[in-house]
Amino acid sequence: MPPIDTPVLLLLLWAIVGYLLGSIPFGLLLTQRLGLGNLREIGSGNIGATNVLRTGNKGAAAATLLLDAGKGAVAVLLARLVSGEDAAQLAGLTAFLGHCFPVWLQFRGGKGVASFLGILLALAWPVGLACCLTWAVTVAVTRISSMGALMAAALSTIWIFALGEPRMFLLGVVLTLLVFARHWTNIQRLQAGTEPKIGEK
Repeated sequence: MPPIDTPVLLLLLWAIVGYLLGSIPFGLLLTQRLGLGNLREIGSGNIGATNVLRTGNKGAAAATLLLDAGKGAVAVLLARLVSGEDAAQLAGLTAFLGHCFPVWLQFRGGKGVASFLGILLALAWPVGLACCLTWAVTVAVTRISSMGALMAAALSTIWIFALGEPRMFLLGVVLTLLVFARHWTNIQRLQAGTEPKIGEK
């Protein structure tokens, strides 16, 4: 955890900024704009890139992935530029919470995987890249998006230490626990062998 040097009121401001950025539901907005239907009534009803892919529009899914990662990264980079590392980590955390629990959608948001990866990339790109590769390799092998997310989150704290970023450890643990909590139903389906693979309806 970095030293807390930023004044409390400024930290509160960055927490709000991070939350508001994170709460932009890009998946929902894109599918509505492109006339792809109501994302809440498609697949899992999630607003993330994996569910956008179920509309059959790969471009919209890729855009959702990049935008959801980008909003987490922007929150971190803005806070770091203006205030410092403590504000950056706080803004990253609240951006993740904003994606998962957006006030505009009655706190029913996504599972935060893309935002998680974007936040890590912005905080320390080697750690973020290692987690992205972990996700990609796992998904390539298993064809299960949730498995990639869980593996990336589980190994994130190992990458944090292995790549010399211990100041991120506490945030890494919190984000990992949140990713696992948001994937609880996926974990149950994985245990039951009923978790759908990418491309399946």
